[in-house]
Amino acid sequence: MEIRQGYSYHIKDAFFDIVQDKYLMSNKENGNYRPHFYAIQDKKNQSLFWMIPISSQVEKYKVILEKKKRKYGKCNTIIIGRFAGKENAFLIQNTFPIISKFFDHIHTIENKPVTVHNELNRILAKNLMEVLALHNHGIHLIYTDITKIKTIMEQELK
Repeated sequence: MEIRQGYSYHIKDAFFDIVQDKYLMSNKENGNYRPHFYAIQDKKNQSLFWMIPISSQVEKYKVILEKKKRKYGKCNTIIIGRFAGKENAFLIQNTFPIISKFFDHIHTIENKPVTVHNELNRILAKNLMEVLALHNHGIHLIYTDITKIKTIMEQELK
């Protein structure tokens, strides 16, 4: 399967079995694949993709986003944007790296892949890069243990 930026994907159970990070959003809910994740290819290692969970619980995340904006002056860990014709919350705070072998399938509606608008893609990529740069400088805004997960993924590539 070709992985392309601009689309969202579902992830295989095997990824969650190997990684076992308590902060990863659960893979299945009531027999459905949930959540789906927006993929952004890593700039340095083209084999890695950063997955951003997409949540339909917009009102919940709008409250959190506003609290963060009041406290810190901005929030680059939660982005509200249109996806599949509705507002959704893109949770950079829950991002994690993955490799292509753990992608299950592309997210579709009526058998058509759903894309993210170019402007939203630009905003998500910019905010992800900011949050990852802060992480690399010791400011941890991401709940998942991305250092551990990245190491596991790099070992899987060998």
